[in-house]
Amino acid sequence: MKTYPCILTIAGSDCSGGAGIQADIKTISALGAYAASAITAVTAQNTCGVNGVFPVPAPIVQSQIEAVMTDIRPDAIKIGMVSDPETVRTIARSLRKFHPRHVIFDPVMVSTSGCKLMDDEAISVIVKELMPLSSLITPNLSEARVLTGKDISTVDAMEAVAGELLQWGSGGVLIKGGHLEGNQMCDVMKLRDNAQVYRFDAPKIKSKNTHGTGCTLSSAIATFCALGLPLAEAVGKAKEYVYKGIEAGKDIHIGEGHGPLNHFYEPVPMHVFSR
Repeated sequence: MKTYPCILTIAGSDCSGGAGIQADIKTISALGAYAASAITAVTAQNTCGVNGVFPVPAPIVQSQIEAVMTDIRPDAIKIGMVSDPETVRTIARSLRKFHPRHVIFDPVMVSTSGCKLMDDEAISVIVKELMPLSSLITPNLSEARVLTGKDISTVDAMEAVAGELLQWGSGGVLIKGGHLEGNQMCDVMKLRDNAQVYRFDAPKIKSKNTHGTGCTLSSAIATFCALGLPLAEAVGKAKEYVYKGIEAGKDIHIGEGHGPLNHFYEPVPMHVFSR
């Protein structure tokens, strides 16, 4: 039996098309896999900022997840913005029920423009219920600060905080350091089953088109996991994809604020697996 590797993205919708579900579907498709989706919230946003977040009721989120999981049975799940506690609990129950092989959780708590997208109760439930079920969590510096209450301004501090977050039960922690001072970007990863500290370094690209990069990265990691790569290799390949997408989109004008990267900088044929 032939099939496509499938990734389910559980996230919010971005009507401007640069982040959220839309960025996830573009990423998964660009990397040659099949994208399914469960929408957790509808947002009113554009390249200049977020104007409103409207959560989808938890039972509807659950129905979407169950519809996909009982039929298409995805190889990996990416989780993005979850803005209310009951939806967090609903997703956690679904993960415990269906036992997906790979769960990549991007805890979207703060938008690029600085808007907080999640309430404190939801954050608490995420720590208790969703993180222990995740293969990898991918907070940026702002989200890591929200989670730990600690200032993070150096790579050494990122390593320490990654180790702290790892104790909360996930299989791995990738802290994204794109907003560090200086001309270098550095992400830091620690895995539960591996004492090695992974650093992913790259020179910064001068571009304001970075809308949706976190969504894109986590979706790319989920896709490469679904394609059979080990987690550390999947992260490395995903980082390369995002970097090239930012580079290819840096001179494109979409909107008046932070435009998106170029998800389709290189056409990729659809992967087909035999089962």
